[in-house]
Amino acid sequence: MKEYGSNIQKLTEYIVSLPDKEQRTKYAHILIELMRQIHPNMREGIDYSKKLWDDLYIIANFDLDVDSPFPPPPKEILGKRPMLVPYNQHHLKHRFYGRNLELLVLKAMITEDLDDRKAFVSYMVRLMKNFYQTWNKDTIETEDCLQQILELSGFRLQAEIDALRRDGLMESSPKDGNGSRQRIPQPQQAQGRDNRNNNNNRDRDRDRNKNFNGGYKNDRNNNNNNNNKRRR
Repeated sequence: MKEYGSNIQKLTEYIVSLPDKEQRTKYAHILIELMRQIHPNMREGIDYSKKLWDDLYIIANFDLDVDSPFPPPPKEILGKRPMLVPYNQHHLKHRFYGRNLELLVLKAMITEDLDDRKAFVSYMVRLMKNFYQTWNKDTIETEDCLQQILELSGFRLQAEIDALRRDGLMESSPKDGNGSRQRIPQPQQAQGRDNRNNNNNRDRDRDRNKNFNGGYKNDRNNNNNNNNKRRR
């Protein structure tokens, strides 16, 4: 085994060649401690000790007769394929959106209030756009998101999606656990604040330029008057 090196292999072969079982057992325990020191970052415990003894038997080609705290592993362990991990994919239609999006679609379908269902769909559209940009360089259109939500719902959210196509997405988020909605700031409000800030900055710059130009003109007039007095 490459993880222990050739020296462990040579020591194991020497232990196997010893005629006395008691001496083989003594040296085998010493060799196990040496193997433990080669990988000090490994965990201490029964499982790790058993792994070291199994590795020693494998290095010895299962030809090691010693009194060990664990029985030798079966030879079939070398050719045995590891068990497959049963990954649960849930047969996702759009994997880059994840399972949570499908759960949100189901939650939107069982919501009683019409506005809440429309808010759920609008929230999912914004969420899908963020997820799509994570895995793709391009953006996805709102119409494509609505169509995908419609297909995931089995066309049960047809009326809500038709209303959103006609009136546009809702800016409000779905209701939280207390039954209240969290309003999202509208772009018009943010744009209005930006315009006011820009107007204030322009007024301040205009006043600053006015003061500068006025001071510059006064200084120039004073210099001209002084020059005229010297000539006289």
